Amino acid sequence: AGPRPGPFRAGELALAEVRRKHNTTLKLLCRLAAEAVLTSPGGVLPHRDIIGQLPGQVLRTSSGARLLLRRPSLEEYVLLMPRGPTIAYPKDISAMLMMTDIHPGDTVLETGSGSGAMSLFLSRAVGPKGHVLSYEIRDDHHNLAKKNYRHWRSAWKIGHMDEWPDNVEFILKDIATAAADMKYVTLDAVVLDMLSPQCALPVVHPSLKQGGVCAVYLANITQVIDLLERIRTCKLPFLCERIIEVTHRSWSVLPA
Repeated sequence: AGPRPGPFRAGELALAEVRRKHNTTLKLLCRLAAEAVLTSPGGVLPHRDIIGQLPGQVLRTSSGARLLLRRPSLEEYVLLMPRGPTIAYPKDISAMLMMTDIHPGDTVLETGSGSGAMSLFLSRAVGPKGHVLSYEIRDDHHNLAKKNYRHWRSAWKIGHMDEWPDNVEFILKDIATAAADMKYVTLDAVVLDMLSPQCALPVVHPSLKQGGVCAVYLANITQVIDLLERIRTCKLPFLCERIIEVTHRSWSVLPA
């Protein structure tokens, strides 16, 4: 399985890279359609000039600017797709996937679908035989996450030899009121990305298998303290293994 050999086709995603000043790169994401046009700071490029070309080629816009065209990675897609709430960034998602040690075939619960970034990475991690339950309390976030997920899957099907698994169930509901839903579910891992994760713990812990991992994504240390205090006072059967901050430092190497 992998990218479909051959040129771009209508309906798949293309990523255009534009070199800018100070050795920076602007990335533009588009879904190819014969009648559409890609607009960049360096001019426009009709999609019909991209369709039929092999990825990795450099094409010129109407103003002569050079655009490198290729298929986007999942990381690039989630960073450029439409957003409602702030997404969990790929560097943080990668750390959470390693901490939860998710395998193909696992069943994973996600709370806070957001824009669908974590949902997509979990979908890939559990594979075709796995299942992701994604709860979201806000209607607009729920709909956006579903849209971004469907958009990626449909474009993937055109540009790749295999299909992206349809393994995410998006549920519009407050996880704190979903105890009945969880009654007959066995979870291999839980990923919480919500304002008050301590409200979800009493609901999800009976369904989390013995030794399963719950990873919580929080914005500041005050929220971490509140979470740990709730676990202590409610005597919930969780052990805090570690608290980490993931940093990502980019380098630019230039001639002196």
